[in-house]
Amino acid sequence: MSRQDRADAVDREMAARLLPGVALEALGRWWRGNAVWLADGTPGAHTVRYSPSRWAQIAPWPSALAPVTQAGDADISRAQVALIVAEALRREDYREALVATYVWGKGKSGSPGGSGPATLHKILTADDLDMVLARAVTALSEHSAEAAYATLQDRIAWFGPSFYTKFLYFAGKTVPPSAGPGPLILDRVLARRLRSLAQAVGRETGHDPDGSVALWVWREWNWSPHRYAVYLSFMYAAARQAAAMGTWPSDTASDLLEYALFSTGWQ
Repeated sequence: MSRQDRADAVDREMAARLLPGVALEALGRWWRGNAVWLADGTPGAHTVRYSPSRWAQIAPWPSALAPVTQAGDADISRAQVALIVAEALRREDYREALVATYVWGKGKSGSPGGSGPATLHKILTADDLDMVLARAVTALSEHSAEAAYATLQDRIAWFGPSFYTKFLYFAGKTVPPSAGPGPLILDRVLARRLRSLAQAVGRETGHDPDGSVALWVWREWNWSPHRYAVYLSFMYAAARQAAAMGTWPSDTASDLLEYALFSTGWQ
């Protein structure tokens, strides 16, 4: 079997098995500890802190964010970002939508030494940024999350999948895909969670005894569009699995599952 054949075999086995019992138990504990805070069964209340003044060089700056002249920190939740992105997309202001998702994604702890604002400034200088983002939203609405992901891959310097999947995730709240599951955030933390699971399955089945195939497909960054589609399919199926086991609030709470797996592991 080729390396890709072995990867496909592990993917099929993962799709059949989904989450192991230990993961379902961990998710149940996580949900019981967060059910009051996330009472609507979504991660909308998931809030990050950021320092507005550190983003003073960034434009356009969404008016719903704290002004960059504000001293100290401010908070922004997923629900608030979704509203900002919805309004920005209504005006076809793709840059403003991107800024809101990027600030939320970086927060305060994620931009040491100004790396967050500095990197976003570089992204915003790309001449074809508006065209690329517009094409991604169109691909999402007319095709699928996988197609939208493919339009963004390796198109804009400094703009990698950990952040353009955030853009797609929030855009998908307003512009759902024509086919397939809605977009979810995929970053290196979540890739590591899936890699660990894939390595366990690979060892048990003999398809990937040393874990090298899982390390290849669930690498740290720049996942293929196919890998993103595999991730979405797994996450949506796992949310249904957890709900059926009674450990999860809803069989549609796939983005809540993404947040939970990011926040806590089961290893």
